[in-house]
Amino acid sequence: MRIDQLDLNLLVVLRTVLAERSVVRAAQLLHVTPSAISNSLARLRDALGDPLVVKSGRGIVPTPRAAAMAPLLEATLHELDRAVHGETFDPATAARQFTLAIADAGQLIQVPRLAAEIGTQMPHARLRVVGIDTLLASGGLAGTEVDLAIAAINASPGIHARPLYAEHTLLVARKGHPRGKAPLTKHQLSGLRHVDVQIAPGRGYKDLAAAYSRLGIERQVAITVPTFVAAAAMVAATDFVATLPASFVERHGSGFGIRKLGGVAPRLTVPINMAWHARTDADPAMRFFRQLVKVAVLSPT
Repeated sequence: MRIDQLDLNLLVVLRTVLAERSVVRAAQLLHVTPSAISNSLARLRDALGDPLVVKSGRGIVPTPRAAAMAPLLEATLHELDRAVHGETFDPATAARQFTLAIADAGQLIQVPRLAAEIGTQMPHARLRVVGIDTLLASGGLAGTEVDLAIAAINASPGIHARPLYAEHTLLVARKGHPRGKAPLTKHQLSGLRHVDVQIAPGRGYKDLAAAYSRLGIERQVAITVPTFVAAAAMVAATDFVATLPASFVERHGSGFGIRKLGGVAPRLTVPINMAWHARTDADPAMRFFRQLVKVAVLSPT
């Protein structure tokens, strides 16, 4: 007999009868009558061609076939129960991997705090950090590779987003740039060549061109690079300028040998969100992970 021709409820009855060695006790546990148990056993005997259990004194004993089935039934039905009802999430024993996408290497400052939180709260879990390029290549948050992203991603159909903080931008140049330290005039700003940073998805820094347009300036992009780190390195080695997050400049500007330029340059406020797909919204482990990320990102440095 094929498994799809068998009433799986009969296997639940058999498992209970084998565990209790009693039709009466099995009926009590399954909230049915003893006659219903007997009828189920009779149907299963016909289907499998084996007596399965026989009377012995006041109880019953399994046949060799039923005895061999008992541990397999227990394990299989236990796994089916977990699949149907979901596994209870215990942070202390969870051994799964969580994958976080961040928009830029500049955000790595937040990762050690997150790793410490995970080490304390979920000592057996593993953290994997990838870039936005990996997120895009794997189908975005709708895919199964990335669990959560920290980026300028807004809520949309199927995507949940919660604000973490707002990032502000600065126009920067190398120390010793020909424009010197005096505030830029509109005319001077229009003559500068820029390093652009290709950050996706979301609007974020893509609003920069519109901000220059409102000043009546067409921004001259000399080169486009994938990260703020690459932009800082390019600015440090050329007379190009770039618009970078203020937090990045504060932490890494002196190391790269770059400084902010004052004057009329547009400044953006970019909301940075924690974003995830609806498929993981109700998952207990993912809820716990999102809370750890929120704590790690918003905790004082």
